[in-house]
Formats: sequence, C-alpha cells, structure tokens
Amino acid sequence: MVKQKPEEKARQQIDKQLEGAGWAIQDYPEFNLGISPGVAVREFPLKSGFTDYLLFLDRTVGGVLEAKSEGTTLSGVSEQTAKYLTGIPEGLPKMQDTPPFSYESTGTETYFRDNRDPDARSRRVFGFHKPETLREWSSQPETLRSRLKIMPSNHPLIKEGLRDCQFEAIQNLEESFAEARPRALIQMATGSGKTYTAVSFIYRLIKFAGAKRVLFLVDRSNLGRQTKKEFAQYVTPDDGRKFTELYNVQHLASNTIDPVSKVCITTIQRLYSMLSGETEFEHENEEQSLFEISSDGKEKEVSYNPQIPVETFDFIVTDECHRSIYGLWRQVIEYFDAFIIGLTATPSKQTLGFFNQNLVMEYSHERAVADGVNVGYEVYRIKTSITEKGSRVEAGDYIDKRDKLTRKVRWEQLDEPLEYAPEQLDRSVVAIDQIRTVIKIFKDKLPTEIFPGRTEIPKTLVFAKDDSHAEDIVHIIREEFGKGNDFCKKITYRTAGDKPEDLIASFRNSYNPRIAVTVDMISTGTDIRPLECLLFMRDVKSRVLFEQMKGRGTRTISQTDFQAITKDAAAKTHFMIVDAVGVCENDKTDSRPLERKKSVSFDKLITSIAAGIRDEDNLTSLAGRLAKMEREIDEKDKKDIEKAAEGKSLKVLVNSLLDAVDPDKKLEKAREIFKTETPTGEQIKKAGEELAKSACVPFDSSKLRSLLSDIKKRNEQDIDITSKDTVIFAGYDEQAKERARGIVDTFKKFIEENKDEITALQIIYSKPYGRRHLTYEEIKEVADAIRKPPYQLTPEILWQAYEQLDRSKVKGAGAQKLLTNIVSLIRFASGRSDVLEPFPETVNQRFERWRAEQEMAGVRFTEAQMAWLLMIRDHIASSLSIGMDDFELAPFYERGGPAKAYQLFGNRLNNILEELNETLAV
Repeated sequence: MVKQKPEEKARQQIDKQLEGAGWAIQDYPEFNLGISPGVAVREFPLKSGFTDYLLFLDRTVGGVLEAKSEGTTLSGVSEQTAKYLTGIPEGLPKMQDTPPFSYESTGTETYFRDNRDPDARSRRVFGFHKPETLREWSSQPETLRSRLKIMPSNHPLIKEGLRDCQFEAIQNLEESFAEARPRALIQMATGSGKTYTAVSFIYRLIKFAGAKRVLFLVDRSNLGRQTKKEFAQYVTPDDGRKFTELYNVQHLASNTIDPVSKVCITTIQRLYSMLSGETEFEHENEEQSLFEISSDGKEKEVSYNPQIPVETFDFIVTDECHRSIYGLWRQVIEYFDAFIIGLTATPSKQTLGFFNQNLVMEYSHERAVADGVNVGYEVYRIKTSITEKGSRVEAGDYIDKRDKLTRKVRWEQLDEPLEYAPEQLDRSVVAIDQIRTVIKIFKDKLPTEIFPGRTEIPKTLVFAKDDSHAEDIVHIIREEFGKGNDFCKKITYRTAGDKPEDLIASFRNSYNPRIAVTVDMISTGTDIRPLECLLFMRDVKSRVLFEQMKGRGTRTISQTDFQAITKDAAAKTHFMIVDAVGVCENDKTDSRPLERKKSVSFDKLITSIAAGIRDEDNLTSLAGRLAKMEREIDEKDKKDIEKAAEGKSLKVLVNSLLDAVDPDKKLEKAREIFKTETPTGEQIKKAGEELAKSACVPFDSSKLRSLLSDIKKRNEQDIDITSKDTVIFAGYDEQAKERARGIVDTFKKFIEENKDEITALQIIYSKPYGRRHLTYEEIKEVADAIRKPPYQLTPEILWQAYEQLDRSKVKGAGAQKLLTNIVSLIRFASGRSDVLEPFPETVNQRFERWRAEQEMAGVRFTEAQMAWLLMIRDHIASSLSIGMDDFELAPFYERGGPAKAYQLFGNRLNNILEELNETLAV
C-alpha cells in the first residue's frame, strides 16, 4: 500500500469540504464550467505556475484556493494567493481586474480573505462559503466590512432615547466594527439596558451595514421570549416604526430557520442540535440555564452542515450566557463566519479571553448606581445556632424520615444520637425549626429594621438549595406570615400546575405573590423590576452566578409602576440582601466542575473504574461524586467506608483520584520513577497510569463498591423536629456599614474642600443672612461635581449611606430622585440640620410656618389663592426658586398663567414670591 503524502491527504479533506459547501471539483484537463454555479478547478495554469484551485462562479473567475499540508502555518501563504490573483491568464472571464476571493487551507485550518475589504486581512473560517454566497457578495458595491468602516461617520448614532452608557457602548462597538475586530465584549451592569442596547445596534447593523441575518443567543428559552418582546416594542429612532414592522424576528421553536428572518433568537443547546442535523429538539431542554446544567466536560464538536452554511449569520450576539459557551460550546458559535458580540454584567477571565480582551464597554454596578440606572443594595445578616453549628438529636428521641423524591414521611426512634453539621442542612438533614427561625426573624425585622415603617411585604425572592428545600420554605412562609397560597409561590422547573413563566409574570406584574421561592430559575436574566429583597437560604460558590443572582434586585422602576405593586412605598431606592447562610462572606470561584459524566449512573461509573476504564473523565467524575457524598453522609457511614477501604478515608480516596489527573503530580511521579528532572511525554503518561492504578486499587473490593452504592442509594432525609433553633445575630453587615462610613466621609471631605469654591456651598454656609437664595443651576453644579471622580456620588447613594449608619436621624427615603435633596444632605453633613429629611418636607414645614405667621398678622388667603400658593411651594421644593417666567410653565400655565396670578394676588404678588423664595429654599 502506497503511503499517502501530506499534501494529498490535505487535498482530500479540502475536496470533501468544498463539495459539502456546494462546489464541483474538476481537474484542469477535463474541467467543465457548466456543471455547477461554483466550480473549483485543480492545478489551473496561470501566468506563472499553477494554482491549486481556481474558483469559478457562473463561469467567471472569482478567486483562488491554495492548499498546504496539515500543520503548515498559513499567514505567509496569503502572499502566494495574492500573486496568483494577479496572474490570471488574459482573456479569461474575471469578476474584476483582480478577482476578490482567496482561501488558504490545510483541510484542518482554513483562512479566507475578501480583497475588497478595507485593509483586507485573512480571517479563520470553519469551512468554505457556498458559491451562491460569494456570487452575492461580489455583486454588492461594497463589502460588509467596508460598510462597517464608514457607518459611524455616514450614519451618526442618534442620542435620543438612549442612556449615556448605552450610547457609549454602541459608539465603542461600532468603532470596533470599523476596525474589523471579530469579537467585542460589552460589560454593562444588570438592569442598565443591555438588551435594549443590543436591539439598537442590531437595527443599525441591518439598516446601515446591510447585515443579512443576526443570531441572538440567550441562556434559556424564557429569556428568548423576553428578548423577542424587546424587539417588538422597540421604536426605531429614525423611522418611527416598530422593529418588527420592518424586519422579521424569529424565536426558534423548531430546528428550521425562516429564510426571511433578519434576527434569530435561540439557545446554544438548540443551535447545537440544529448543526448536528437533528430535526427536533425538546423545548424542555431549553428551559434550564446552563448555570444549572452540569456539563459532561467535553467540548461540543460540530461538523459542516450544508443546510446551515457558515455564512448563515453575519453577527452573533451572546446575551448573558454561561461562560461554558466560550469553552465547551465555543465551536458551535465559531462555526459561523460572523462577528461575535458578548453582553454580560459579570465577565470572567475566560470570557475576556474568548473576546480577545476587546472590552469595548465597561459599565459597573457602582457606576450604574451613581447614574441612577441601578439601585444599590444593603446586606442584612441573619445567623442562627443551627445554621452556624448544626445540632444533635439524642438517642431515644423521635425523628421523621422523608424520602427525597416522593416526600413520603415515616416515624423512627433513634437508636443512637443524630449529630449533623451545617453543611448537611437541607441535604441529608432538615431542621424544621432552623427554617422557621430564619423566616420568623425575617418577618419580624421587615417592618422595623429591613424596611422600616413599611406595612406591606416587599416583593421578595428566596433562593433555596433544591426543590424539596423550596417546598419546605414555601409552607413555612405561608404559616409564619399567616397568609394563603397566593401570598407565596414556588417557582422552579418542578412546579406543578401553573407554567413557571406565568408565575414569573404574576410575580412581576401583580400584587401577589409577594414572596417567590426558587432554586435557580429566576437567578439570571429575568426582569422583576418591583423586586426589593433577596433572601439567600442557600450558598453560592460561583462568583459569576452570585453576581447574576444579586442582579435581580438592581433594576429601577418608575414610581407609578412601583406603587401599583407596592402601595405603601414612595419609590424603589435600593434593594436588600438578607443573608441567612453567609453567602456574602464566603469565597467565590470560577472553578470548573469535577463532574464530567453526569448521565452515567454511580453504579456503572464505579464498576467501570474497577474494570480498568480509568480515563480522566471517569476519574474526575468519581472524585466529584465521592466528594459530594462525603459532605452528605454521617460519621457512621464515613467510618464504615474507611473500614471497607482498609483504613483509607473517603477524603483520601477522593484526593488520590484527583492526584492521578493532576499534571504536577504526574510530573513529580515521573521524576521519581524514571530518575530524571525532565521526563518525556511518554514517561509522564506512564506515571499518570501508575497514579491511577494506585488510586483505584481500593475499588477492586466489591465490599467497598457495594457499601458506596448502598449509601448513594439512600434517598431519605432525617427531619429534625426536636431541635430548637435560636438567633445568634440579626443586623446589618458590618462591611456595609464601613462602606457607608466611607461614602459619608468622602462627602464631608468634598464639602470641606469646596465650600469656598462652589457657589451653592458658599450660600448655604453664609445663611441665614447671605446675599441671596440658591438657584437650580447652582445645585446642579454640586451634583455634577460629586458625580465625577474621585467622589462618584449621587444624592441617592448618600441618602442610603446615612440611613444605614443611623436610621433614627433619617426621615423618609429621599427617593423621589429630586436634585434639591442635595440641599438637605449638605445641611445635614455640615451640622446645620439635626435630621436628614427630603427637601420637599423641609419646604413644606417652612411653608406652614410662613402661613401661620401670615394668619397671625391678619392675612387670610382664599381657597383659589391657597391652591396657587401650594403650587408655588411644590415648585420651590423641586426647583429651589420661582419667578414670573415659571408661570408660563405647567402646572401654572394650565391654571391661567401670569395673568391669573396677578388677578389673584394683585400688587402683593412680587412680595409674596420674594418672601417664599427667601423663606422656603435654604
């Protein structure tokens, strides 16, 4: 058998890929250009030499393809293809003087270049484009990248309707497009309008850059439905019509792309199914977030699918997707010859790496709070004895035994004590009074410390450990609050009856439920604007997921919409994290999960290990499951395992398995075995096999395997109905108070440094006998100054800080976002006022004093005059002063304007305005 040369092997691969994309392959001596719209002719003679493939589109030369053996670096080959493009024989029909398209390929790696692009450069592609696509591109006067380059200058972005952060993000992204950067990442805080930003730039890409189709990837199907609504509601700034009136938007419910769609919304799971050639994909597979789905640890491999060519999408937007799509799933999105734009509130290092560190926008939660786009948060900590230390039930006491799956309960008297650690709570042991104590203290502290003065329960989201834990919490909340089923609902994937999305809609838009209990379902992306409280009854190890969960509370809401849901609140000024498990204190990581074979049963996994199947996935999966078991089982089980494993504890077994896949341990072992500091790859491999063999010896014992299997199969939870829990601590997080002190100190420093420089501060400091009253513009100068670095403050942030430090001295919430509240803050910070209250309240008190003085002096006002005086009072509260010109504005103009004011007050009008300006403002 003749050994195949590397070049021949590469050409076989290339031929296969060309044919898959719809090209006909022809040898030069027998070529037939009429056989197909796209013909690749091998070894075609040029003015100098032969090109490996000359590409014909409808009998016209469109480009060349240079083939190299696998492993060849291709960056220098582009010079060769460029030379071939200028060496086409005279008289041969060409698309233009120099045909535009060139490929360099090894069959494993392929690069493509459209030489009409500005500063044309090669880009890596998964496979070849269809001939029809190249023909279409060649007929366009400009390439996509040419249009992107001129778009910012030729079609300036309209600022109206965009927040500053959204405007900046789109501008920066379009600059990245103009430079033809293939990937860009936008980091914007949750609630700052990432999806609206995306719809805005997608509209511009379709209209001005001529994008054929955009793929919008979401984390789960519910978010896809939410995104489609965003497109449907978007009013185009230059046209005035809705996005969906102009362009088709498809939320994929099947594995077929509508050819007329301009935007396709789907999950990475469905997209993978489509590329894999599957005709159907179960909707249930898209309902769970990738944050909640354990991966098998293997990269998702894809092959070319002629039904979905690589040029199907020009742009891909990934919206807050789990970081695994940039790792295990990355080949699915890299399949397409498209620009990739990531949207996230919480980028990980892996995400930044995937996007080539091209972070075009960085808009943090802190900045969003400073700009009033987000609300900030405070942490209220609840510690109980059982939560912190676990408990002990003595022998002879009775406990309930509950099947985890069926929830069937039986009664049992303990033969020996049951002692459990905090880590076992709501896993293998349920302490009913621990859950009840947390809920009781939460309920008691809501109106006194968490949301002082409120009578209605704020919209609250409780995070539980699993579905069974959520079920327990729901029943206890209903009991402790003395409310019915509508008051508290469980929203998980196992919720019976109502669809989860209908429950979410009720939680978002209706008065009830006031409290929702979930595991992870509402942790990412879901928009619940009235939400004011997050109660964590489960820990979270992932930093990214924790930030996502916190993000559910950050969203702002208008006062009108908020009060329609929560009637006794003036406005949503902040949200609370009630931490019942120390989630805010524990370290967070972005580590990769050990579990690689989630679908393989424990029995099969441990049996395969005993049978000698000891690849890395098997070893790490068994280690992961045994590590989880170690956290769930009691001391008796641990001792039984240690005895069956001939003295090795479960922790030792787990660590031995992990050592067998640890590169450093394998290198160390190879050095020991082969007596060399620089072992070869083969020697390291053998050392790893030795470590694996040693780690797996205990599992040769059928006794140990049976014991582990029996323990694993136990589905019962111990229900501790006897232990009485007590509250150790309930109060504000000390770190939060430190942050608040820092904010207040920064503000005081600002006042001290600027009291002789900024006009508003000069006037306040010189009262009561200063030169004049404040103006709105002067207060705005203060607001602008504190917003900028190094201060980065807003009235809302300051108000919240003072409230956190001493609620007894803070009245009201300062939540109306009135700029004039800065006057109250300055007076309180400088010691000119003993109580911090919203500026309108101060103005009203002064107005009532002034009115009383008028009455004592014998001045009486008619009902019509009093109505105008109240309007004048309210105008000063929001604008600091009033003049005759203001009577031309609402609400005065609707009541008759300046003429009516003169009619009511006559010659006294100017004196009254002067008095009220002087008396009420400062």
